[in-house]
Amino acid sequence: MNKINALQKAEEKAIRLFQEIEIRELIQPGITEKDLNTSIYELAFELFGIKKYWHKRIVRAGKNTLLPYRENPPDLVLHEDDILFLDFGPVFEEWEADVGRTFVIGNDPRKLKLANDIELAWKEGKEYFLKHQEKITGAEFYHYTEKLAEKYGWKYGNEHCGHLIGNFPHERIEGEETINYIHPENNLPMKRKGKDGKYLNWIYEVHFIDEQEEIGGFFEQLMV
Repeated sequence: MNKINALQKAEEKAIRLFQEIEIRELIQPGITEKDLNTSIYELAFELFGIKKYWHKRIVRAGKNTLLPYRENPPDLVLHEDDILFLDFGPVFEEWEADVGRTFVIGNDPRKLKLANDIELAWKEGKEYFLKHQEKITGAEFYHYTEKLAEKYGWKYGNEHCGHLIGNFPHERIEGEETINYIHPENNLPMKRKGKDGKYLNWIYEVHFIDEQEEIGGFFEQLMV
């Protein structure tokens, strides 16, 4: 199995995990982010025997959805009409997946719009990347994503909008080197070859926020 197929197979399993979270109705008001994180970890082990994750498992609800990956906010309780996102990086047979999704408890129209907008924006961003991939740099694609947030009526919520992905233990995101991220200081073309002589593969992240309403939404997956 080639690298792309292996990454796609890993991602398919991660997406199935998120689908099963909804089917089993694990997301409920009254539980904490930590409670939900534990339940998902147990579900992943039940479904796939997974114990290995290449990055910390994230459940963010309420105002914590404003915060990017690097932050470690206090544990919150999920409420009625709440918004939350999940960011999990399970490792399947030494291949990494990285999938993020947003969920809404209840029927708050603004939160439902946000959850819908980030998925639409992710797909729009992917189409733009594929159209311009021969030349586009990480910085150019980051700034495009910032403008995409404005187009949908939100603010972009992170210092980057994606990163490299590969076989465990990761495509070696060494320290804080911006060339490994879709980052405003990464002026290298995204379509380039890695040390193995093969083209790099990118995870694309969309994190839109509304600071006044203290809500954010997140969607990420492999961009091929």
